[in-house]
Amino acid sequence: MTFDPGTPPAASATDDHVLATWLAEVAGRRLLQVRQEGLEGRELKDAGDRAAHELLMGLLAELRPGDAVLSEEGKDDKARLEADRVWIVDPLDGTREFSEPPRDDWAVHVALWERSADGGDLTAGAVAQPVLGETFTTGEAPAVPASSSERPRIAVSRSRPPAFVQALAEEIGAELVPMGSAGVKMMSVVRDVADAYVHAGGQYEWDSAAPVAVARAAGLFTSRVDGSPLVYNQDDVYLPDVVVCRPELSERILAFIAAHGTE
Repeated sequence: MTFDPGTPPAASATDDHVLATWLAEVAGRRLLQVRQEGLEGRELKDAGDRAAHELLMGLLAELRPGDAVLSEEGKDDKARLEADRVWIVDPLDGTREFSEPPRDDWAVHVALWERSADGGDLTAGAVAQPVLGETFTTGEAPAVPASSSERPRIAVSRSRPPAFVQALAEEIGAELVPMGSAGVKMMSVVRDVADAYVHAGGQYEWDSAAPVAVARAAGLFTSRVDGSPLVYNQDDVYLPDVVVCRPELSERILAFIAAHGTE
């Protein structure tokens, strides 16, 4: 089945926020198309990963030919360590959920890291949730509404919530909200579906780069579980833990982790 990504917005030629948003949305449309091709299980997962990765790599090569790319589905070209601009993408975050139509808790992540005098950081990002028809972007920073819940809500894996998060929830009187991909969990805080996402079970840069960029733009608190900054475009792309939460919850969450650990 052929796919036409269409023409990128004119502003994307110079505006990385616009480009990140468009790329995430186009990859999302491609993934929705793959879901209609009659595949199931592992075949559907693999087809989605491959289709979104190839599309994003092709479009970035065309539209930002001088930039490096780090993708979950591609070989890690260490030349990115010397580059001034590196796109960090997860073409399909939540392959399991993607392979279980009509689940909507999967996403596309597109982020840009840029070098600066003090090392470098994320400067643009977008997270598309195609089934919802929503894209969260640094270009138009989301306005996080006041919490609609009397109790804090912590987004957790629907299949394997960590024991320490259960203990954290009991400590702060929170409830656990199970859902799929890492990006969806982080965006659930932006959407007021949850108030925090706390993870220490192992992730990579592409799992959190775009969601963290959007969360920061929305005014949310982001860090490692020890309170240190999340740092990207490293030689070792393993970035195993993350906290994304409403700012008013950060001290209690970090204090609990400092006292009890994540085991």
